[in-house]
Amino acid sequence: MNSAASDQSAQSPHRLNEVHTPSSAVVRFDESAPLHLACQQSLAPFSIAYQTYGTLNAAKSNAILICHALTGDQHVANVHPVTGKAGWWETLVGPGKPVDTDRFFVICSNILGGCMGSTGPASINPKTGIPYGLDFPVITISDMVDAQARLIDYLGIDQLFAVIGGSMGGMQVLNWAARYKDRVFAAAPIATAAWHSSQNIAFHEVGRQAVMADPDWLGGNYYAAGKIPRNGLAVARMAAHITYLSEEALHRKFGRSLQNRSHVAFTFNAEFQVESYLRHQGSTFVDRFDANSYLYITRAMDYFDLKTKFGDVLANAFRGTKTRFCVVSFTSDWLYPTRESREIVQALNAVAANVSFVEIESDKGHDAFLLEEPTFFATIRGFLNAAATKRGLEAAQ
Repeated sequence: MNSAASDQSAQSPHRLNEVHTPSSAVVRFDESAPLHLACQQSLAPFSIAYQTYGTLNAAKSNAILICHALTGDQHVANVHPVTGKAGWWETLVGPGKPVDTDRFFVICSNILGGCMGSTGPASINPKTGIPYGLDFPVITISDMVDAQARLIDYLGIDQLFAVIGGSMGGMQVLNWAARYKDRVFAAAPIATAAWHSSQNIAFHEVGRQAVMADPDWLGGNYYAAGKIPRNGLAVARMAAHITYLSEEALHRKFGRSLQNRSHVAFTFNAEFQVESYLRHQGSTFVDRFDANSYLYITRAMDYFDLKTKFGDVLANAFRGTKTRFCVVSFTSDWLYPTRESREIVQALNAVAANVSFVEIESDKGHDAFLLEEPTFFATIRGFLNAAATKRGLEAAQ
């Protein structure tokens, strides 16, 4: 192994292990069951890594699918195998919590294109014996959902009690509800939109260009060279992270406070606390996430426009649905503002769907759905309890 490869292994050995041998459960679909993709290519074999929490009841009627966001993964409510931190939605999912694992069987899979065990650009291409890199086919949100449906089939579940997700996870929820109507009893798309705006596409392009401008990206073939485009991916993460917060949250947390100093030093070091915070976010991100996965997943989000397959009329996507919906937005979310949630609600109302809508007052920005928000917790708990009663599930103890 050359020194560069040694450096890579020293920097992120756990992440590299999770790509090929995930610590979570994994189901592998062989060449006889290819996944047909929107780009007109097929993927086989492919793997989906997943976590489950709670117990599936005898009727298999209490299963909830959690769909993760751009930089999330299947480790919703357990210690993360790479970072050692608590699960990314441990505030919401767990025993006695709004998504109660004493009552529901909760599933979360690493999305297709991810880097935590599901097949993605860092996975080994069986035709070449080396990582796919940019030979991996370009994917869409629909492809991710189709792969999840294969997992749900494998688990023997005909209809999911609920599908829940925020941000890109919310896009998956909407896709499930539109394309697998009979398989979703209840759906909660949170802090999301039915299509990706030009502003958000622009933000993603800045991030992708940062990655691709890093000399260590090597046209996507950095795996064989034992390199990581650390600087580019870190900058992409820093830029994206700003969009997840609100001006109020940034000001409350940092203001104009200096980092470990009382006066400006007239340098280009991280003199402000907010600069230090962003640099930390960038540097830690590269140790748990693959740069090519970042390119592929952001592109999938950019392609997302639910209405295009339904005559450019969003309401048509939900026509005939029997699913119960709870749409949630946050007042300070400028990445997926409330008006985009209202468009979803209006489309659902146009087809007389069963929908409730809550705009939650919060100054925490887009990330509010991941943080301590009592009103949000109460909303999800109430929605699931009402849906469970309608479904005939046992009441919460």
